[in-house]
Amino acid sequence: MAGEDIPVAMSAPVPLTELEQRMTRFRNIMDAKEPDWECVVIFSNISLYYFTGTMQDGMLLIPRNGEPIFRVRRSYERACDESVFPRIAPMHSYRDAVQDLPKMPATIHLETEIVPLALLERFRRHFPIKTILAADSHLAAVRAVKSPYELTLMQEAGRIHQRVLEERVPELLKTGMSEMEFAALLYTVFIEEGHHGIVRSGMFDTEIVVGQIGFGESSLYPTAFNSPGGCYGLCPAVPLPGSRERTLQDGDLVFVDTGCGVEGYHTDKTMTYVFGTDLPDEAIAAHYQCVEIQDRMAAMLIPGAIPSEIYQTITESLSPEFLENFMGFKDRRVNFLGHGVGLLIDEQPVIARGFDEPVREGMAFALEPKKGIPGIGMVGTENTFLVTPAGGQCLTGTHTGLLPVPIR
Repeated sequence: MAGEDIPVAMSAPVPLTELEQRMTRFRNIMDAKEPDWECVVIFSNISLYYFTGTMQDGMLLIPRNGEPIFRVRRSYERACDESVFPRIAPMHSYRDAVQDLPKMPATIHLETEIVPLALLERFRRHFPIKTILAADSHLAAVRAVKSPYELTLMQEAGRIHQRVLEERVPELLKTGMSEMEFAALLYTVFIEEGHHGIVRSGMFDTEIVVGQIGFGESSLYPTAFNSPGGCYGLCPAVPLPGSRERTLQDGDLVFVDTGCGVEGYHTDKTMTYVFGTDLPDEAIAAHYQCVEIQDRMAAMLIPGAIPSEIYQTITESLSPEFLENFMGFKDRRVNFLGHGVGLLIDEQPVIARGFDEPVREGMAFALEPKKGIPGIGMVGTENTFLVTPAGGQCLTGTHTGLLPVPIR
């Protein structure tokens, strides 16, 4: 139990029924996909939070036969304060947790895309496991379908996202301001409205502050981030969130691709703005074709739909001329049209080739058809949609983008 000197948690804990349902669904997936599984070991912050309701440094043991136990290195007191998970125990080293497994398994499943080799070697000093198998896809599958509890948080994130990008951004844009000045103001506004303050990505070693922000051609600049858009950033050591040198001028396209989150759960949205003088007809036409593509994909987001088939249907319907610079500029195109969203801004499934499992009600996707226009920037749109029997339900607003902003 938390001691008297420990303050009360700042928000209500994730309900025990919610945690139990998540664990049951995960066990069912493991039974179906890995019938001989013995034990799953969880180390990552995101998965620890998903199953326990707290993000403290530790290790969650999920034995096939037996109750899961969360061993916490730091802070055990905070974990007890924040979480209603039934079995939480302190841990000074992995040696303390050996007793939690009456029989040492020969095989364990863990997050092979996340766990560093050095951590694994420390773990194996006390858990001499012979075989390591991947649990990543199974964890992604259980997280892909959101519960009503999770969707409530995503809906709130979407409400904040819509208000900030559709209503408050125009009042921030002023002639001569730099991308970085705008990013700082945008971050402040997001926090004021209730954003939890960070955006988490599942891509290895990826950092996100606000998102991708670009004035004009800046939104086409090459970036390591797996996204259609681009960004100059501050410098080679910090290639985000915007440039101090690129300033806003009459006629600029403003490209804003951001995440927003509430209590860990994200939505993803891109809005474009026209500052002062309107864009060329070519750019406007390309933008609204992207909006039409988004709407077509959203209508396909019904239970049973196949992501790879959505991707193929859309790409095969587009002309060779439109496909040039579609989903990226020049040779920097990405091979997807959308992606799952939840505790991470980029989750599975993905609207891309190779994703052949049917989508299910309760999944959420960010759909982001975009096209680069030379000398102008990245046009297009992105919104987060919930899979329903009636098609994708938008969580982040319905503005079509290219929102006009008068010069000031």
